[in-house]
Amino acid sequence: WANKGSIPCGKLGTTWRFKREEVERWVDEKLSGNVESKTPEHISMEDVLSPDRILITDTNSKTEMLELLSGVLGRSESVGDPDALTKEIFIREELMSTGIGFNVAVPHVRLDSVSGLVMAVGISQSAIEDYESLDEQPVRIVCMVAARNDQHAQYLKTLGVVSKALKSKDVRDSLMEASDETSAYLILTQ
Repeated sequence: WANKGSIPCGKLGTTWRFKREEVERWVDEKLSGNVESKTPEHISMEDVLSPDRILITDTNSKTEMLELLSGVLGRSESVGDPDALTKEIFIREELMSTGIGFNVAVPHVRLDSVSGLVMAVGISQSAIEDYESLDEQPVRIVCMVAARNDQHAQYLKTLGVVSKALKSKDVRDSLMEASDETSAYLILTQ
């Protein structure tokens, strides 16, 4: 169920984590027949990202980047409580850094106050040295994803779309050289 995205959970490293209240809510919904709407077969970058949620900055601080991106994402109509979003992003980062390597980090949360899956992207013109990463390289591209608690399958698919797009060195290099947000958006959506 976890691998299929059926049951609400998250992965921390190689270990699945389950919040009791989310699992209990999921069981109650299944028993009452209130089943989540069908997960879309395909999620594209355009489904979760808009040009106004891309930020090009020169920050070299992990904390500042996360605060800036939380602010950008918090202005989305899908985020009902921007303060809760910021708080949960930092709590998630304390558990384990979301630096995945290749100059990329993907901070992500699921919250009841988020009405639909949404993403913001920050591109730093400076190396963010204090952002721990699996390959110990500085982070330059940060993709922040927020979803509703019951959007586990969509959430996993979105993380997959981000990973697929950014596994290309050419895409990463183009993003780090992008002169403006519109150019960065076109690179990510094509």
